[in-house]
Amino acid sequence: MNIEEYRDFCLSLPGTTEETPFGPDTLVFKVGGKIFALTNLQTFASFNVKCDPEHAVELRERYDFVLPGFHMNKRHWNTILVGVGATDAQMRLWLTESYQLIVASLPKAVRAELAEAIK
Repeated sequence: MNIEEYRDFCLSLPGTTEETPFGPDTLVFKVGGKIFALTNLQTFASFNVKCDPEHAVELRERYDFVLPGFHMNKRHWNTILVGVGATDAQMRLWLTESYQLIVASLPKAVRAELAEAIK
């Protein structure tokens, strides 16, 4: 997966917005105003995704290319290294899981709006 594919996939998820709140080099994807993924635009050597804490640890133990979230809460975020073992399917899965975790935490009204957008 390259940066364009990563961006296109993130933006394909309903209600996703992209921003650069941490400066021009950090691309952030949000749903309902909450971050579900971010990466460095200059290198795209990795990206961060939110994870259920137990699942985050399982992934880190299983894969060398999954690390505690860089510059993030290590309990809830993983950093996925790009180009060193993760398949495109795995990366899309982890991005989707992160997105779904955030959507599940949103207020009911916002979740209903997203459900309508999917139809």
